[in-house]
Amino acid sequence: MDISVQQSDQMNIVSIAGSIDALTADQITSRLTELISSVKKHLVLDLSEVEFMSSAGLRAILGALKETRHQGGDLYLAGAQAGVDRVLKMSGFSKILKTYDSVDEAVAQFNV
Repeated sequence: MDISVQQSDQMNIVSIAGSIDALTADQITSRLTELISSVKKHLVLDLSEVEFMSSAGLRAILGALKETRHQGGDLYLAGAQAGVDRVLKMSGFSKILKTYDSVDEAVAQFNV
């Protein structure tokens, strides 16, 4: 699993590659918590390179969502592959946070 961060004026774009599961969720949680503690409270998670997401991954994202909103920011998901998108929809995540087909689309919503 690989995590990279691109900073823009208003937000951090976090690209994750690989699987988000019990083996990687703590690493993701740690990195997202670090980013949420920074000045930029808005996050876009680029999931276009995520091949698999387990319930541990969902918990990591939910925790980050709660913390960003508590800090006055928000978290958007972008580019989820079909299998990951299916997991997000079945778990109800698509109802509690915004998902977009691409990072550019998600970023544009923050700029509105």
